[in-house]
Amino acid sequence: MPEGHTIHRLAKDYAAAFAPAPVHVTSPQGKFTDAAALLDGTTLHTAEAHGKHLFLGFRDPTPTDWIHIHLGLFGKVTFGPAPAPPPTDTVRLRLANTTSYVDLRGPTTCALITDPEKQAIHARLGPDPLRPDADPDTAYHRISRSRTTIAALLMDQKVIAGVGNVYRAEVLFRHTIDPYRPGRDITRTEWNALWTDLVELMHEGVKNNRIDTVRPEHTPEAMGRPPRVDDHGGEVYVYRRANQPCHICGDEIRTADLAARNLFWCPTCQKN
Repeated sequence: MPEGHTIHRLAKDYAAAFAPAPVHVTSPQGKFTDAAALLDGTTLHTAEAHGKHLFLGFRDPTPTDWIHIHLGLFGKVTFGPAPAPPPTDTVRLRLANTTSYVDLRGPTTCALITDPEKQAIHARLGPDPLRPDADPDTAYHRISRSRTTIAALLMDQKVIAGVGNVYRAEVLFRHTIDPYRPGRDITRTEWNALWTDLVELMHEGVKNNRIDTVRPEHTPEAMGRPPRVDDHGGEVYVYRRANQPCHICGDEIRTADLAARNLFWCPTCQKN
């Protein structure tokens, strides 16, 4: 499932390609046909993200109709230049204009919603490190009262929105925090440092369209080690490095199932 930086990057790409201008909206697959017909020819005014949720706002100047998209595990978005090729029958939603097109396939959610419905989605999500309106105190209020592990809390979108498995594993390593510590044992100072780091790392993820979490002194060039070879790309400390030596201490990276996802950590470096 894409992490929050990917969805924010998509919002920027949608806006750059289509806003603010009228767009041709279709649903070749047919599951979004009625809504597409209502929006066809209207103006895509804005695109924004909150965590792993993407919102495309139509009507000008104040959006009154929103397409709510959640990619889930299988959703894919493909951009291309005009003229758009004939769509396949797997395309749930196509936006097109005279210069570009974008196809959406396989999302968990693709729905036309009103502004109040959109606000209700925002209300049930935790603060997003990539949004300027994010309040880290809201997240800490929940974390500091919970017996749940900090690793699980970081993946709970009601607590903090947009953090996925990679950022969860990496930010805990970067701050030497045991992933099994209860949230209530995380100090305010530790939380402030975690949040600040997430903001910086995730903004870099949006900018570079990949996740890199190792500090300059731990890059392959600095350490004289081979670069990471992985479909996900990016240099990391522990994510998907089970049974490999830690870049810092040399101990073996461990993995375990936590909240239905694979957790990765270094038992030596992460003792706090």
